[in-house]
Amino acid sequence: MELNRVRADTPACEDLVFLDSAGSSLPPSVVLDTVTGHLRREAEIGGYRAAGERTDDLERGYHSAARLLGCRPTEVAFLGSAAQAWLTALDAVPLVPGDRVLISEAEYGTNAVELLRRRDETGISVETVPSAEDGRLDLAALRRMLDERVRLVSLVHMPTNGGLVNPVREAALAAHQVGALVLLDACQTVGQRPVDVDALGVDLLSATGRKWLRAPRGTGLLVVREEVLPRLRPRLVDHTAAQWTAPGRYRMRTDARVFERFEFGVANRLGLIAALDYAWDLGMEAIASEVADRAARLRAGLAALPGVRLWDLGPDPGGIVTFTVEGRPAGQVRDALWDQRVAVTVSPPNSTLLDATRRSLPDLVRASAHYFVSPDQVATAVAEVDRLAR
Repeated sequence: MELNRVRADTPACEDLVFLDSAGSSLPPSVVLDTVTGHLRREAEIGGYRAAGERTDDLERGYHSAARLLGCRPTEVAFLGSAAQAWLTALDAVPLVPGDRVLISEAEYGTNAVELLRRRDETGISVETVPSAEDGRLDLAALRRMLDERVRLVSLVHMPTNGGLVNPVREAALAAHQVGALVLLDACQTVGQRPVDVDALGVDLLSATGRKWLRAPRGTGLLVVREEVLPRLRPRLVDHTAAQWTAPGRYRMRTDARVFERFEFGVANRLGLIAALDYAWDLGMEAIASEVADRAARLRAGLAALPGVRLWDLGPDPGGIVTFTVEGRPAGQVRDALWDQRVAVTVSPPNSTLLDATRRSLPDLVRASAHYFVSPDQVATAVAEVDRLAR
């Protein structure tokens, strides 16, 4: 990858060591220009006409998403966030008393809360598959727990509190043996590493734009495999998701866009499409290689510091690095680093409560370096943490 080029596309990274792409990344210039340009056009001729001028570009977006994610354009729906995409998918899964839903210890807070609410509403059970010794989902335990009453297996590709990568394909194959649907939260992997829906074998996938894809906030993606759509029951439907064909009749869409709504931020969606194309042009293999390099440098540097503890799990961790500094609360570390123009964030225990409870985790400092962060900047961040630790 041409580091100088991608850094030139990201002017803010010149004087800011940005290690928070797992939260909300810095958009490249083409995304910024796309969003602001469309907002200016709306101010000139109005929102409807401005959107009409970009009809072809908006339609092309489904193809941009599909080629990056290894699915069909008809299997892509654009939504307002990863959370909205995940909640929309779950809401469409028919569940009745006695049904079982399996989750992992990496389950994200938003997902877990809605599953527990759905449990209280419907009488289903929500059960946790334990982790193996290396922190990943225990596939043997999953297989023991699966039976014909399991309707859904909810998987997290990479949790919010560390670089762990779960064995999604193997878990999906096991779940399909009993006819269960597999819903994958790929919020932290889409845009960081190759994510191929066909290869992973999942039925539903949610992702965000604002993290590793470097798109605007307020953008998200839902992939719904064509073959499982008849098993789902979309509950919130407007005249985009369905056509009003006669005074007493309507006809639902038969593709993933049945989960979309008429109203959305056109500028933001165009920005997401620009971000998808930008990632495709760079190449996901190249992006993954650069992210892995920065994460490895960061882990190695932090591991050598006295008073610093790393918390990441898994044999091949990804681009999220979590750590603590002895004697300093995570929030204090975050703020002190920001004063030195190093951007990190804090991952609290309740964002991944099952894992945090099992491992007795405190608040963690979370650092996530994208490909536009230079190796020298990683060294700068390590040096600043060293200064705090001492």
